[in-house]
Amino acid sequence: MAEDARAHLWTMRALFAALCAAVIFWRILPLSTLPAGWAGPDLITALAFAWVLRRPQYAPPLLIAAVVLLTDLMFQRPPGLWAALVVLGCEALKSRAPGLRDLSFAAEWLVVASVTVAVMLAYRLTLAILLVPQAPLGLSLMQMAMTVLCYPLVVMVSSLLLGVRKAKPSETSRRGRI
Repeated sequence: MAEDARAHLWTMRALFAALCAAVIFWRILPLSTLPAGWAGPDLITALAFAWVLRRPQYAPPLLIAAVVLLTDLMFQRPPGLWAALVVLGCEALKSRAPGLRDLSFAAEWLVVASVTVAVMLAYRLTLAILLVPQAPLGLSLMQMAMTVLCYPLVVMVSSLLLGVRKAKPSETSRRGRI
């Protein structure tokens, strides 16, 4: 029984890494030679936030940091900054997860939206302080809004297709941890 639980845990971690790799692969495909006029959602951040709120053991901080650091390198962003901020956001959400477990999805969505806004603002502010060139504010705001808007879809796919659901009270210990 313990072996099955451990195998399932590592399978889900591998699935998280594979989904993130698929997103990275999709984004680097040269499907069009013209620059896009809009910024799409950051699906890796939305996926990390959704999985951390549902089953934090499936997406541990080191795995999230490694995946997001890889995206920093692949998308030519300042290495480590976005990764550190996403990990901090995930840890903030993880600390709120027991309280959000009993609330509605709208409350969860609002908390995720506020963490997404905080991460994006911290990222832009850090780049501005360090005088690093950055994308136009409109594109960053568009990406942030698209990430918040696609979060329910990410949660639905994770829950219905992948089986990443919120832990039931019987599955948590006395301290509220899974």
